[in-house]
Amino acid sequence: MHILAEGLLFPEGPVALPDGSVLVVEVAGEAIRRVAPNGTVSLFATVPGAPNGLGVGPDGQLFLCNNGGLAWKRQPGRLMPLGQPAAYETGRIEVIGPEGGKPERLYDRCDGHALRAPNDLVFDADGNFWFTDYGKKRDRDMDRGFVYWARADGSEIRQVIGPMLSPNGIGLSPDGRTLYVAETETARLWAWEVVAPGRVDMLPFPSPHGGRLVCGMGGFNRLDSLAVTASGRVCVAALHRGSVAEIDPATGLFTDHVFPDTSVTNICFGGHDMRTAYVTLAHQGLLATTRWAEPGLRLAFQDLPPV
Repeated sequence: MHILAEGLLFPEGPVALPDGSVLVVEVAGEAIRRVAPNGTVSLFATVPGAPNGLGVGPDGQLFLCNNGGLAWKRQPGRLMPLGQPAAYETGRIEVIGPEGGKPERLYDRCDGHALRAPNDLVFDADGNFWFTDYGKKRDRDMDRGFVYWARADGSEIRQVIGPMLSPNGIGLSPDGRTLYVAETETARLWAWEVVAPGRVDMLPFPSPHGGRLVCGMGGFNRLDSLAVTASGRVCVAALHRGSVAEIDPATGLFTDHVFPDTSVTNICFGGHDMRTAYVTLAHQGLLATTRWAEPGLRLAFQDLPPV
């Protein structure tokens, strides 16, 4: 493992670029930073609220899950999110141009219901995207979450799955026919068969939301964002395990890849052979890199990043 960058304010949402640099959001810093191959950090965009998941879409545009803001608490050696802040208004999906600049709001509601805290997203091969809405936590209650599908041009958004308890990381299998969602508070990975654009096959009761259980980790654990390898293994950031859990979707068995942080929040793949893994270590504000045993899955528009 190599620490590529430090001093980041709760990093998440890494996006690997062909030139070897990485875009990473600062959830607590209300910004997107660009990390050069030599570790130099520069400002790419200022994002009021709380930027979360980030991805490249058609024409090299950046699509951002903005969860609307969080309250924070500093502890020795770590920065801790506390929940919904007093100034919170709404969550939203935003678009940023290939050269950075001001985010433009694309969606902030669906069927009259406001988006609460969009968390992570993934594009399909047709240029549409799926995203999770984690919901907000407050002192005495919390929202239930949902999974949405939307068109990149802002013309259509659908609520597809839910309610769920804290849906977080989201990804597609290499053939695009299976949708994966990591549920934070239950430490479970779920799967749905994609049957048409914006449509999934729903399993009957006792599935709580139509999903097929792929893996339930048990113990004191919570799951965050994920990435998929070229062979179809699902690599989920496991917060309190301090690891990336590499899950075999055929068996549900997993292997821990341990990192020195109790808030491993995300992973993405890049490099000329797609075997460089970029991992965000949020409590300490670090971006780490390591060589993975196999290539990661090249995302739908990964070759069209910002220049």
